[in-house]
Amino acid sequence: MKPTRLHKLPDALRKELHQARLSRGWSQLELGRRVGLPQMHVSAIETGRTVPRFDTLLELVRVLDRDLVLVPRALVPAVNALVRDYRRQEGKADDVGEETSLYADDGSETPRGTM
Repeated sequence: MKPTRLHKLPDALRKELHQARLSRGWSQLELGRRVGLPQMHVSAIETGRTVPRFDTLLELVRVLDRDLVLVPRALVPAVNALVRDYRRQEGKADDVGEETSLYADDGSETPRGTM
């Protein structure tokens, strides 16, 4: 079985990174400065033109005060519900549609609200 290689980060993850950056009032240049990346590379990650190395993704997530968590598949709906409740409490719009696994490779770009 050949492993699936991402051609870009999932839309929901890219959107979360983008929103986290904006919520801090940071430009792509500022985020890049904080993680040691050129602004053009931050832009390419946010737009899906490039997939960051895992260590780069972890650093972006850390600097944006987020975390990547491995969750058993059976618990994904519960985690999604917690995230939705948190966003509602924080007054953030929850425009996430149908839930799809972040790692699903079914050819669709259905967003998922996890992170």
